[in-house]
Amino acid sequence: MTTNALLDDTIKASDVAAYLRRHPGFLSDYPELATLLTLPREQGAVASLASYQLQALRDKNSELERKFAELTVIAAENERLMQRVHDLNVAVLRANTPEVAARSVVARLSEDFGTDHTRLVLFGEFQLPPADWLMLEPGGRAAMPEFADFLGHHEPISGRLSADRLHRLFGTYAPHIKSAALMPLGELGLLALGSKDPDHFQPGMGTVFLKMIAATVTAALARIQDGA
Repeated sequence: MTTNALLDDTIKASDVAAYLRRHPGFLSDYPELATLLTLPREQGAVASLASYQLQALRDKNSELERKFAELTVIAAENERLMQRVHDLNVAVLRANTPEVAARSVVARLSEDFGTDHTRLVLFGEFQLPPADWLMLEPGGRAAMPEFADFLGHHEPISGRLSADRLHRLFGTYAPHIKSAALMPLGELGLLALGSKDPDHFQPGMGTVFLKMIAATVTAALARIQDGA
């Protein structure tokens, strides 16, 4: 069946033309149709439609280029984060004493991840010298009810913390912490990274990398606990 026969059986071309005249904004509602139309090679009224098609294609290409640029930026940032996690692993492996291992972790997190304050909270018995970044909590989870739900889910979180959590972790520095990342360390404790920048740690960002960091720190703590 030819195209003309199909039109005769269903709808006439003149009806389509009449409809388009009554609805000049039709292509604005269905822009994808503009790129599918075949136009005659002539000057005149059709020129505006050809321009419309060209602009529609340009807009689509611009959107694709924008998305590609965004993906490129994300890929580059992920590569940098992966390198930082790798450097953290190497620093832990090179540490020859429990104290050096713990300090290496904190130093790398502060330098490579742009944190203003780090808190390593440990449950149970750990033979480590006092440090401003270290919090020993012999009472374990039960002694930190502010983090009961967080520790129960075993998942890292990032963003803005409640005032009671900030005070528990950072004490007098709490008013200066505008965003933070929390990582559970199994049964050994938790790790908190604080920033003065409210956008430094955002909800949901870098969850995979936070898990990798937590795994590295947990392994280092296991060595410390064993006296390795």
